[in-house]
Amino acid sequence: MRNSILLLFILVVCCVFNQDVKAQQKGFPYKLPAEKPKRELSAAMERNYDAYFAPTPQENELYSQFKYTKLKGFDYNNDDGTISRRDPSKVIFANGKYYVWYTHRQTPTPPQGASKCNDTIPSSDWDLCDIWYATSTDGFTWEEQGVAVPRPPKPNVGWRSVATTDILEWKGKYYLYYQGFMEASGKRGDDCPVAVSYADSPDGPWTAYNKIVIPNGAEGEWDQYSIHDPYPLVYKGKIYLYYKSDANGQPNLVRMQGLAVADNPLGPFEKHPLNPIINSGHETTLFPFKGGIAALVIRDGNEHFTVQYAEDGVNFEIAAITSLMPSAGGPYIPDAFTDTKDGRGITWGISHFTTVTTWETNHAILTRFDCDLSQDLDDPDMKRTNTYYKPEFYYTHGLNGKQRKRIEEAQK
Repeated sequence: MRNSILLLFILVVCCVFNQDVKAQQKGFPYKLPAEKPKRELSAAMERNYDAYFAPTPQENELYSQFKYTKLKGFDYNNDDGTISRRDPSKVIFANGKYYVWYTHRQTPTPPQGASKCNDTIPSSDWDLCDIWYATSTDGFTWEEQGVAVPRPPKPNVGWRSVATTDILEWKGKYYLYYQGFMEASGKRGDDCPVAVSYADSPDGPWTAYNKIVIPNGAEGEWDQYSIHDPYPLVYKGKIYLYYKSDANGQPNLVRMQGLAVADNPLGPFEKHPLNPIINSGHETTLFPFKGGIAALVIRDGNEHFTVQYAEDGVNFEIAAITSLMPSAGGPYIPDAFTDTKDGRGITWGISHFTTVTTWETNHAILTRFDCDLSQDLDDPDMKRTNTYYKPEFYYTHGLNGKQRKRIEEAQK
């Protein structure tokens, strides 16, 4: 009985003490503390200190705006839709110059849809494509070098189209991973696995492996129809190949990111048991950062327009929120293949724009993006959050015809 009374007394004293502390807690300081203050905080302020790399975007190494520059050296046939360049690889530096690989389409007509396509008329912008490459000494003016990986003869992997490539350097050799289409895109979605070609030099010649290196998932699994955007990095002594897949089906398609790991560039690749490891994002764009991996989560999903970070390369958390992120970003990552334990981050790369003209002349163009997601750069202009846009920018995001009709009907 005596112990019960003593325990009750202690609880009452603690409750009174806590209430007294709350009553005496002063207002939150005017100058934002650099470290999490030892006081009771709202959920928002707890998150501000626990979820991000810094309490302000200006100090957050994984926050940046993105700036875009038109590239020189590429011809698009007056933007008539017959030439397209899209989905660039990471940029690498070799032989005294920068290299980038990309999906290249040159067809008699723009894409006509799956019902009208044939052996020369493409169904989509990534149908009937080969993989080309270009080089540059400054990252702004590029010289197109031509085909790196052509479509192989039927029935080899990618005979219909090879697209969305990315580069790996491993033990003195180079590997291009890409989507290999065995039928026109749109016939049954974007059904394709991953194929690979290899070379002793970034200038080729490239030898096709002619085997699937990362297959689609089993029936009923999230990646049963496609393995898109293969994106290799060297991490923890292994090849970490990230990829995207389309799940859930139309009309509510869900794009998420997965991971496959291998000791050899030609496989076998083992898909991670926690896949999908990122729940959003239209493309895969990742880079070593400090001891882990950072990811640009672009466009699609609940966590779109975020920069995320995983200390283990698998369990990603939101590190920053931004806007106008590069579509299909292929950054220049000097330490992408060094198995670094202190990733330095990125400052520029190549991406694409797909809304160049009208749908009737649908094609994509390559562009340069710049940013400050680097431990070695301090560009305050890249860290601003209060960007202003002219009215014309907002009006391009206006109501469509269906929405206008809905509003007109509601006002009758």
